[in-house]
Amino acid sequence: MLIDVLRSLVAERRFQLHDFVIMPDHVHLLLTVHDEMTIEKAMQLIKGRFSHRLSHEFRHKGEVWQRGFTEEQVTNRESSEAHRTYIANNPVKAGLAASADEYPFCFRFLARKKAEHSGEARAGRG
Repeated sequence: MLIDVLRSLVAERRFQLHDFVIMPDHVHLLLTVHDEMTIEKAMQLIKGRFSHRLSHEFRHKGEVWQRGFTEEQVTNRESSEAHRTYIANNPVKAGLAASADEYPFCFRFLARKKAEHSGEARAGRG
């Protein structure tokens, strides 16, 4: 459901999502906010929309998210690549996957699956 929430906010052009991984007890996001958006507002939208859907679709009561979040600014290409590597390796480090490419709740895995599906669709056209 969180992936769906992220997709909907990206489709609404609330922010650009460059990378993510959803872990059992936390999430890492690499995103760019636009001029009219702050990182605080982006996180409020993500947490709020997810909590709202969880409450309405699954009748979940209670808190889902911890208060606040940790923010790190990415200032250059090297910093961006270091963050992407950290995000990709998070499930491996936690013992949830043998490689970053096989963890299903991350940008890398979903992008690869989408590319494979697009390739199959193109190959099937006559």
